Amino acid sequence: MTTGGSTIEHGFPHLDTVRAAVHALFKRLSYDTVSTFATSVPPVDVAFDDSEDLHLGAQRVAHALVRQLHLPDARMVVTFREMEHAANVELTAGPEYFIELNDRFRKHRKDIGAALAHEVMHVYLHRLDLSFAGTRDNEILTDTASAYLGTGWLLLDAYREHGPFSQKLGYLTPEEFGYVLAKRAAFFDEDPAPWFTSPQAYDAYTAGAARARRDARRPPLATAGWAARLRYAKDRRAAQDPRRADRPSEPGDGYAFEGPSPLRVSFPCPVCHQRIRVPVRGRVRARCGLCKTVLDCDT
Repeated sequence: MTTGGSTIEHGFPHLDTVRAAVHALFKRLSYDTVSTFATSVPPVDVAFDDSEDLHLGAQRVAHALVRQLHLPDARMVVTFREMEHAANVELTAGPEYFIELNDRFRKHRKDIGAALAHEVMHVYLHRLDLSFAGTRDNEILTDTASAYLGTGWLLLDAYREHGPFSQKLGYLTPEEFGYVLAKRAAFFDEDPAPWFTSPQAYDAYTAGAARARRDARRPPLATAGWAARLRYAKDRRAAQDPRRADRPSEPGDGYAFEGPSPLRVSFPCPVCHQRIRVPVRGRVRARCGLCKTVLDCDT
């Protein structure tokens, strides 16, 4: 979970898994339950300075994260020891969960909230019985869920690069954390930008937000740019060719035509990535059955 003093990966190499994780959250929790996480854990609840007792402070921050995730009967016991990774949690039936933090957090108390955010989310997903196959994908699910449900901004804020020193917590790249946080910000109308104390975290958030906005400008959405619309029109003409076999087209920028008559186009919802299918007949409005988002389309 920790990167320290080594090269930090950037960009969006895990984007497909991140999108699958957002979709899995909506599918497993439902729109109504996701909506209960409209407010992120506030910075004041997870602030930690050197004047506070180490163990009592860690317990206080862990409790704030438990409260954020609606885990009222989950008690976190936080200890510190020398270890390779940033943190580890013992997943049991509960109600007590034991979290071990790397000894280095004794001197870097500001990042204790970030380390705990990842581990407490492991507990939440364990209780939810939601997981992905393979360690890598499951850790990406954990980071994505943390960012989307209101605790993961702490993980991005722990990202810093100062000369020879570098640090990143979590498995997502900084930009991917920014992408998920921007998705959350758009869905809940909540701006996390003022909470970042790390300039690099803010830059990663803006880069991720730019990538997230591109999802809302892909055809057949009416907000798509002219170049994307031209490509879409070309693909639509090819799909309407009577010589084309009766089979789905290859996805182009996420969309795929199905037909031949009546021709339909399917595409991922820009919010929850559920696939939506609408008829090809010009301007239509589509409502995602999973996240309830209403989308203006030009098919």
